[in-house]
Amino acid sequence: MELRDRVVIVTGSAAGIGAAAARMLAKAGARVVVNYSKSEADARAIEAECRGLGAETLLVQANVAADADCRRMADAAMAKWGRLDGLINNAGQSKFVNHPDLDGLDAADFQAIYAVNVVGAFQMVRACLPHMRKTGHGSVVNISSIAGVMGVGSSIAYAASKGALNTLTLSLARALGPTIQVNCLCPGFVQGRWMRGGLGEERYNARVRDQQENTPLRRAGTPEDMAEAALMLLFGSRHITGEILICDAGFHLGGAPVKAR
Repeated sequence: MELRDRVVIVTGSAAGIGAAAARMLAKAGARVVVNYSKSEADARAIEAECRGLGAETLLVQANVAADADCRRMADAAMAKWGRLDGLINNAGQSKFVNHPDLDGLDAADFQAIYAVNVVGAFQMVRACLPHMRKTGHGSVVNISSIAGVMGVGSSIAYAASKGALNTLTLSLARALGPTIQVNCLCPGFVQGRWMRGGLGEERYNARVRDQQENTPLRRAGTPEDMAEAALMLLFGSRHITGEILICDAGFHLGGAPVKAR
């Protein structure tokens, strides 16, 4: 994919899917805004990797839950390059709580998770919208989760927030066409330190084995798998909007995989 000179903001790009997307965009020739909220050292390392791939970059500390931060980030990209072509809403928040443990969550947990996962995504789209319209076209990919489709995941609050993000995607796709495309990616299990830290080493390794043995594609997803799908939605076609794409090696199909003959 050739993305020479296109400008893309990737929120939450200090690690995981966001970092993988930033690297892929840089390799394809895009100009990349690397964003972080707290992990400055990790974000600087990703920015350096992108520059090493030949990309122009901009490092911005911003909390997407704060509308002023969202507007400042979008304005900074426009001021530096004079255009804004894409937005990957990857920043996310969760709390690991077993679903039957209803006392493990309170209203503050829901509000903190929704502030980033739903409100933050909306605020970023709103902040980028006038700049994308000035550019002439824009594309948004919201990074959701299989949790928003199946009601699984790190907590009920997280799953509910991703379900809301899926619905937000549909609403924005209707509202912002034809100039702006809005699509959504729903990753399944993704290998990495966030999942390892939340599950613990033993459960994490068991999940990896389960994915490798009991999904139709027999694969445990990586950040690069998800970033590749995100870039396909972002710039792969001008004829796709309002799509909610599951990327989970077929986990959502359920049951044991069909044996190859």
